[in-house]
Amino acid sequence: MDVHGSRSKEEICMHLGDDYDRYLGAIVPPIFQNSLFTRKTQDHGYSYTRASNPTIEIAERKIAALEEAEDARCFSSGMAAITAALMSVMEKDCHIVCPSNVYPPTKAFLESYMAKFGVETTFVSGESLAEFERALRPNTKAIYLETPLSNVFTLQDLRAIAALAKSRGITTIADNSWATPLYQNPIGCGIDIVVHSASKYMGGHSDIIAGVMVGTKARMEPVTHRERGMFGASMDPHQAWLLIRGLRTLPVRMRQHQESALRIAAFLEAHPLVDRVLYPGLPSHPQYELGRSQMSGYSGLIGFVPKGSREAIASFMKSLRLFQEGPSWGGFESLVNSPGLWLDEEASRRTGIPQGLLRVSIGLEHADSLIEDIDAALAGMKRA
Repeated sequence: MDVHGSRSKEEICMHLGDDYDRYLGAIVPPIFQNSLFTRKTQDHGYSYTRASNPTIEIAERKIAALEEAEDARCFSSGMAAITAALMSVMEKDCHIVCPSNVYPPTKAFLESYMAKFGVETTFVSGESLAEFERALRPNTKAIYLETPLSNVFTLQDLRAIAALAKSRGITTIADNSWATPLYQNPIGCGIDIVVHSASKYMGGHSDIIAGVMVGTKARMEPVTHRERGMFGASMDPHQAWLLIRGLRTLPVRMRQHQESALRIAAFLEAHPLVDRVLYPGLPSHPQYELGRSQMSGYSGLIGFVPKGSREAIASFMKSLRLFQEGPSWGGFESLVNSPGLWLDEEASRRTGIPQGLLRVSIGLEHADSLIEDIDAALAGMKRA
């Protein structure tokens, strides 16, 4: 059942929750940049921004609708949302199953921090349902997913894993930052909780740090006062206002990211100085059909391995003109970073990250200009 009514995703991004009558016809709702709400003359339901705030609620309504979910909670960062989602289902001495190449801070949280409380995590490649099934234990509380994985770009079969987990009473959590709710809706595949780093495509302007957790009302309501409220991980109202601004242009930005990334991935795949391209939108990707079955589009984050020495690849990165070097992705600007550049053979085998792997976030610059930039830098690398 569509709990938000029949609306296009464009309409949700631009208008849902804006409530023009409530806000005096303002086409952009105001920022409620205040810590508390008094109730002497009116019981309006608000008391303290750490629990609820009208500006934050607009962002939450939009994102819940985009994810085709009942409810959402915004957080001060993507990691705040991820850790809250995990802590909302974990217990002392429980067990988690997770792909080994998840976002590194997520892996560190599970592998190192939660180990203090007796929580054990089994890491799998994530490419096979049998791996997940073999990893399950009687005390497994959650299966955590990130599809596609943002360093190696492999997918997990959301429907199959969700069905397996439900048959064992296990909660599933999926990081959907790469595809965004425009191109993938894990809840529709049976996943229980979805998380996002809204610092990426949702914000889209590289000017906020933000996170979102999405699911049923029954799951979200306790989080308000527990994992979000007790840990003080609430989103700031101004941060929420900037996130709403980003959401208004998300559909048009994602179309451009996808169009440019598909062109650039195909260009890289055909280039004689490129050994390998990792991008789920390419028909050569080994999980291309799985991707088509659970995603309706692709974002702008691509991995590839140039042919050359480490020093030559490093010189390639430095000679790019339009691509800035930085660790994030999903903004208006094009970026390059190097998760696999300095890995030795043993570390590459252990992590599954190819030696020499570069990751590029395709921004909103013209695709022709980005291709020219990459081509010139690859030619310079050959001479290095």
